Amino acid sequence: MNTSRSETYRSWLWGELALVGLLGFATLLLALSGRLDGYALPEGRVALDTAVAVIATIVAILSAIRFLVEGRTMDLLLAAGFLAIGAGSFAYRVAPTVDGGTLAPVEAWAAIGAELLGAALIAAAPFVTSRVSGRPRALAAAAGITILVLVGVWLDARVLGLDLQVGAEDGARSVAVIVVYALLAVLSLTAVVGFGLRFRRHGRDLDSWLALALTLVVFADLHYVLAPARSSQYVLQGDFLRLLCFGVLLVGVWRAIGQAEFGRAVAEERARVAREIHDGLAQYLFALSTNVSMLESGAPLEEILPQLKHASIAAQQEARFAVLALSSASGTAPFDAALKRYVDFLAADGALDVEVEIDPAVTLAPDEQIEIFRIVQEGLANARRHADARRAEVTIGQRAGRRVVTVRDDGTGFDGETGGAGQGLMNMRARAASIQGAFSLRSAPGRGTSIEVVLRVV
Repeated sequence: MNTSRSETYRSWLWGELALVGLLGFATLLLALSGRLDGYALPEGRVALDTAVAVIATIVAILSAIRFLVEGRTMDLLLAAGFLAIGAGSFAYRVAPTVDGGTLAPVEAWAAIGAELLGAALIAAAPFVTSRVSGRPRALAAAAGITILVLVGVWLDARVLGLDLQVGAEDGARSVAVIVVYALLAVLSLTAVVGFGLRFRRHGRDLDSWLALALTLVVFADLHYVLAPARSSQYVLQGDFLRLLCFGVLLVGVWRAIGQAEFGRAVAEERARVAREIHDGLAQYLFALSTNVSMLESGAPLEEILPQLKHASIAAQQEARFAVLALSSASGTAPFDAALKRYVDFLAADGALDVEVEIDPAVTLAPDEQIEIFRIVQEGLANARRHADARRAEVTIGQRAGRRVVTVRDDGTGFDGETGGAGQGLMNMRARAASIQGAFSLRSAPGRGTSIEVVLRVV
């Protein structure tokens, strides 16, 4: 663990210990003063349960989104766990009491069962390090299994609830209820330790938020253990801790999704730039290496020197464009300069006259700049090498509110219906599709070729 991460972890640990001390002292004080019995607030009870159910469901959805982005089994378990808590609260706490009624033993035990299921999944999450390949299918399967288990919990509660009373107005407490909430506290504590260890190892922001939120749940469950039993119309201090916990979770998971999306975007950008360097610069460097090897083998200098000069100029151009690929600045000025330099280099020998017209009002995103450059490069190379064209036009402008890129030449052309399956044209189509552009080609024997890309709406 590097120094910066170690310092961050120590700061978090001291904060966590301070929170535990504060919550522990408050719980002890409330228990000794006999103030854990809560308040008779029927409407408040329904509102609080509804808030917990809604926030838990939102956290489940956000965890599912993060799972689809990164594929971690941990996020899949979190999504299933919070789905169990959210759906269980809706079905077994909110729905039976929304009209002012009280919970029957069946619904009360079903709600507790849903909390146990969710707590067990969340407690297991920090100790799982694998990834899942078929993410949408795995997510659908996890959601389906969770719902089926919740239904099974309710069916079981119909049998067990006949003999076990969750609570009564006189404060009588079932031993089973105490044991269940103690188990919930142990599961939450396990999750706190697990996410704390993950944060120490990896330094991920989400792990610290989860540990913080679940610390609140530990003390909420301890409040339920210590408090006298009340009907479903009472609001206990532990309920407020649980609501605060889900608020913290909502903030933490939301931040984690933003980081996951950013990380994926960075990874995709790096892969794309690496591909561009491989497809462009590496080829010219290979040509330089080949020509040097030929010189070492005794090839005449006057034959190899022009080839070396040509390859070095092309490599320099590719290196400049690789720098452009790494730039995330908006606007088209660097792109315009790179494209015009390439055209000047291509037309230097007079074999192909190229006219470039770029509308200064058109702005290309960084990913569009790279792909459009390659499409223009391929189109002009085809015009020069295969179509025997003498003149070509490159236009980047607007038509009917859409950005349009066009490459035209006066070459020999070909039958557009049967001759457009070459590798170069396939590459151009693929590049256009990668930036959500519509690619079209028009050509006919003796009438030249026109390539057009209509870019995505901005």
